[in-house]
Amino acid sequence: MDTTTRMPALYIGHGAPPLLDDPVWSGQLRALAGDIPRPQAILIVSAHWESAPLSLSASGPGIPLVYDFGGFPERYYRMTYETPEATVLAHRIAAMMPATEPVHQHASRGLDHGAWVPLKIMYPEADIPVLQMSLPTQDPYKLLALGSRLQELRDEGVLIIGSGFLTHGLPFLTEFRIEAKAPGWSVDFDRWAAEALARGDVAELAAYRTKAPGMPYAHPTVEHYIPLFVTLGAATEAETPADQVIDGYWMGLSKRSLLVA
Repeated sequence: MDTTTRMPALYIGHGAPPLLDDPVWSGQLRALAGDIPRPQAILIVSAHWESAPLSLSASGPGIPLVYDFGGFPERYYRMTYETPEATVLAHRIAAMMPATEPVHQHASRGLDHGAWVPLKIMYPEADIPVLQMSLPTQDPYKLLALGSRLQELRDEGVLIIGSGFLTHGLPFLTEFRIEAKAPGWSVDFDRWAAEALARGDVAELAAYRTKAPGMPYAHPTVEHYIPLFVTLGAATEAETPADQVIDGYWMGLSKRSLLVA
């Protein structure tokens, strides 16, 4: 008898490497991991990898990390997160995609900071196979469809994570302290999204370019927002209100995170 527990899907804010030293947000992510079943594998979509056709990170054991950031203390560039082999998951995902949408398997690309920073907090032992998947499009409805294709992985013990930041107007920040006051555009977008998520209003969320207050300041580029739609697509019902498990701000940016069943 298969006793695999159906996993939820998550959308989380991932922060920059200094998140690792923030006891508040780190504690929230650690508690979130403790509140859900332990995954057998993790599939994560990060804001920091936009690539078409759909691409998967290297699936061998102990793949090196991608240090895709600059200006931080040297110790962050020496961090490791050596996870077990994820080849079985890579083959499973490739088989789930239609023949018209080929999957590119990278031989050496590791996890970027949108993946390894939160996972290093949530699963510090690095003993769960992890695979990163690229964002092949910015179209919310195509990403919803992608998430829907992946949904059955949840019944196989796979935790699906969309990793971004609900607001990400870095060019418009004037303070770079963790406790900095959130700008009006960040607060307005965050409240709008929270209300739409509480209603399960996917159409409203997908129309963010014209419907969301705070645009384009909240997202001058959209890669940190759109992983949300992979998560919603992987939900049992995309329009079921999400469980908003983390809220608040970090350097003025919304760290709102959610869980869908």
